[in-house]
Amino acid sequence: MPKPVRKAVFPVAGLGTRFLPATKAIPKEMLPIIDRPLIQYAVDEAREAGIEQLIFVTGRGKTAIVEHFDTAFELEATMGGRGKDLSILEPTRIQPGNLVTVRQQVPMGLGHAIWCARAIVGDEPFAIFLPDELMIGSPGCMKQMVEAYAEVGGNLISVLEVPEDEVSSYGVIDPGAQVSASLTEVKGLVEKPKREEAPSNLIISGRYILQPEVMRTLESQGKGAGGEIQLTDAMARMIGTQPFHAVTFAGRRFDCGSKTGFVEATLALALEREDMADEVRAMARRLLG
Repeated sequence: MPKPVRKAVFPVAGLGTRFLPATKAIPKEMLPIIDRPLIQYAVDEAREAGIEQLIFVTGRGKTAIVEHFDTAFELEATMGGRGKDLSILEPTRIQPGNLVTVRQQVPMGLGHAIWCARAIVGDEPFAIFLPDELMIGSPGCMKQMVEAYAEVGGNLISVLEVPEDEVSSYGVIDPGAQVSASLTEVKGLVEKPKREEAPSNLIISGRYILQPEVMRTLESQGKGAGGEIQLTDAMARMIGTQPFHAVTFAGRRFDCGSKTGFVEATLALALEREDMADEVRAMARRLLG
């Protein structure tokens, strides 16, 4: 049996420049989809998958992310004194010692951000969550991946099928053997290929389970695309030395790193909520004329 996945790394040091000026003083991960910040959705997904320790790789001006999962004494005392239900805050409670933060002092890419967590990850397999990628499904994306990991071990990435004319916008996998309906061997990774050269239409989405050896690969890795240390490059070097599979996520992905994706996620989730779906649907009809 492979070692259990107990730790997860959340790279949350980005500047959020695509959402300026909203993100000048507020971390982009704290922008809400209805009434939950993006980071909360990712943490909820991690907990559902059995993750015990959350590792936030942060930067300057990101303290609000940690404070979101801290005890808000004044708020809770005031609400309690007024007889208000505190259960709405339950998802924001983290067991003492189960949230750790490290700093990425210089923005040198996703691979560098993950490497910053090496001392806390140690010699254990770990998950990675990119909070900009909002993954909605039941069970959640990481739970599906953990179940697949129990079968094959090694390294796993989540993938989604997209129309062939969209592959040039994403990283895609070069697929090998089909292990099951949702599990595929990975022979290679290709970043933003031309449509006619793409080895598949399975794009890499923002969830990973990696073995600790990736940290040593990142340690000696030079800069890649954009002059940054790329996680994709490190994973590509590990293919062939360890088992590497892709899990096709049975659910939906929203790219909340873009403004249109953020709006789409807000509308889609609002339309699924009993407390507001009818009003939102009526509002949409009114706005569309």
